[in-house]
Amino acid sequence: MNDSDGPCHPDTQTPRHPRTALVTGGAGLIGSHIVDRALAAGWDVRILDNLQRQTHRDGKPPWVSREAEFVRGDVRNRKVWERALEGIDVVFHQAAYGGYMPEIAKFIDSNGVGTALMLETIRDRELPVRKVVVASSQAVYNEGAYRCPDDGHFYGRTRPIAQLERGDFAMHCPTCGAASAPAPTDEEAPTGGENVYAISKMVQERLAVSWGRATGIPVVALRYSCTYGPRQSLFNPYTGVIAIFCTRLANDLPPVVYEDGRQSRDLIYVEDVARANLLVANDPRADGQIFNVGTGEAAGIGDLARLLAAKLGKPIEPEIPGAFRPGEMRALISDASRIGKLGFAPRVALDEGIGRYLDWVRAQGPIAEYFGRAERMLRRRRVVKRARQ
Repeated sequence: MNDSDGPCHPDTQTPRHPRTALVTGGAGLIGSHIVDRALAAGWDVRILDNLQRQTHRDGKPPWVSREAEFVRGDVRNRKVWERALEGIDVVFHQAAYGGYMPEIAKFIDSNGVGTALMLETIRDRELPVRKVVVASSQAVYNEGAYRCPDDGHFYGRTRPIAQLERGDFAMHCPTCGAASAPAPTDEEAPTGGENVYAISKMVQERLAVSWGRATGIPVVALRYSCTYGPRQSLFNPYTGVIAIFCTRLANDLPPVVYEDGRQSRDLIYVEDVARANLLVANDPRADGQIFNVGTGEAAGIGDLARLLAAKLGKPIEPEIPGAFRPGEMRALISDASRIGKLGFAPRVALDEGIGRYLDWVRAQGPIAEYFGRAERMLRRRRVVKRARQ
């Protein structure tokens, strides 16, 4: 099997019988692209979204398809789930409270309890749901994988706050102490997470996968790399590094880069992530498995800020104040070879994807800047700290 658009590909072929999908968070970045792709493949689609104001400041966005049924509701409400799940074959559970924010209880309530209510509703009402695809995250890893020049491959551990306060941001080899280079991270890397978002996504993933094993209803968890592209909220100052940098640059302000700017992420275009969802929904070989969804390539965050500035015609260097966020990983490059065996491969390279995103940003009209005020609040609540040196 290859990941082509040909007539035999499972996410484009005509199904033998009509299928109905529920896409939670279906007005958001990833959810809305899953909706579009499912509709194009002939599915009936229902969207569940609470249109949280922090992300959807102007209400339901114009890209929400009128071909899909829209249910406005909160995943923390059991009655909402009962309504949303009626007559559904496949659930794409994308709804989540995300980013670096100080609300501990809301993360656990939305991502953990909300998912638990979905699973209970399917089980207790004996609904004919045939598969659940749950959006997990690379954030569930404690750290990425690394390679020491002398001692070889190892999985990183969360860097101590005392180390970060000294301005030492490197990942050191646990054997010899040498600064080490990132390596692709596979699905067997240690998980757990060290910030509340990561913990809540780990809870969400484990609840869903273990529930699937117990009930016999297939569950697939997709650990997304950093996803970007058109429809990424320009209002939310807590999530989406490319969107945040763009709002700063559009207002002639420097992007604020944490640590030393040499930390890196695997950045994947949203349409590739949507294709991965439809692929695993249609392929029984994916059932019960966990997959990384990424490109296998690293982008330095400082370099990313400079690239965006150049493409926007803003000769503004990033601001690197030596601040850091406790529990954030230094680097992560996704090893996506497991989902690759199902035929998946990303199609949109970073330069092309950023170009498409910036075209969309330019079409949005004047853009406000929300990050500065948000960061001051995060510093007060010690979600962001500054190194002493």
